[in-house]
Amino acid sequence: MFEKLLAEGGLSLDRLKTLLEVAVAGSMVKAADGDPVRQSQYSRQIKELEVFFRVQLVERQGRGTRLTSNGRELARISRFFMMGLANFQRGCLAGDQAYRIGASATVGRQFLLPVLAGANGTAEELATEVVSDAQIEPRLQDLTLDFGIMGQAELGRPLQARLLGNWRLQLWVPRTMGLTELAARRAFRAQQLPLVKAGAELDALMLPGVAKYSARLACDNFLEAKAVLEAGKLAALLPDFLAPTETVGSFGRVRVPEIDARQFGVFLVWNPRLLRLNPHAARWRDWLAGLLSHRMEG
Repeated sequence: MFEKLLAEGGLSLDRLKTLLEVAVAGSMVKAADGDPVRQSQYSRQIKELEVFFRVQLVERQGRGTRLTSNGRELARISRFFMMGLANFQRGCLAGDQAYRIGASATVGRQFLLPVLAGANGTAEELATEVVSDAQIEPRLQDLTLDFGIMGQAELGRPLQARLLGNWRLQLWVPRTMGLTELAARRAFRAQQLPLVKAGAELDALMLPGVAKYSARLACDNFLEAKAVLEAGKLAALLPDFLAPTETVGSFGRVRVPEIDARQFGVFLVWNPRLLRLNPHAARWRDWLAGLLSHRMEG
C-alpha cells in the first residue's frame, strides 16, 4: 500500500519535525534560534524532503526564508500525523493528556483562568495563550491550538462551535467628569466624549460609530480600559460582566440604545480533526463548555 512512498530514503520523523519547527517559527533562522550550525542542519533536512517529494518547500523572503504553499501543506499533514502518534503514545503509557486553549486577554482572565484554576480533579495538562479572534481560527485549523474561545461563530470548515453565553456592551462615565447622562450621550454620539478604547477587542465588534471614534487613549483590551475608567479621567465602553459595580457611585452608566441593543456571544471552538486524533478531547470539551457556561451565567 505504501511501497512507493517508502521506496527511497529522505523521509523521516526527524525531518518532518524540523519542517514543523520552521512552520511554527515562521522562518528557518527563527527556528534555529540564530544558531548557524542548527540552521545548516535544518536547511539540509528540508532540502532532503524537497528531493524526496520533488517539490519546493521553502522560498526566499527578503533576507530570510518562508514555507511555500507546498511546505505549509506538508507541515499541516505532518502535524496531524505527529499528533496522532503522540496521542497513541500517551495512551499506551497511560500518560496525561495535554490541551492548549486560546482566548482574548479579557475572556481568559475573567472566565477561562478561574475555571481552569478549579480543575483540581483533572489529569490533563493545561496551557492557555492570549490570542485574538483573528489568530484563533488559523491556529485551530493547523492544530497548534486545541480549543479557542471566540466572540463569533462564523468559521471556516471544518471548525465547530458551541455557544457559552451572551453579553452586552455598556458606556460608563466617571462622575468626576461632571456630565449628565444626556450630555454624555450627546458627546459620545458627536465623538467628543473623552474615551479610552479597548483596542482590537473593541474593534472586533465592528460597531458603527465606534470603530472610527477618535479616542483620547487606546489600550490593548477591556481589562486595561476598565483600569483607565477607574482612574476617573476617561469614559469607557465595557462588557456588562466588567461593569464597575463595587464602586458604582463613582461612575454613571450612559444608556445608548444603538449600543445597548447589541448582543454578543462567546463560543468554544474546536477542530473536529482533534477529536478523531484524540477521542478523549470530546469529554474534556464538554466539561470545559459546561463550566464556562455556568461561570458566564453567574
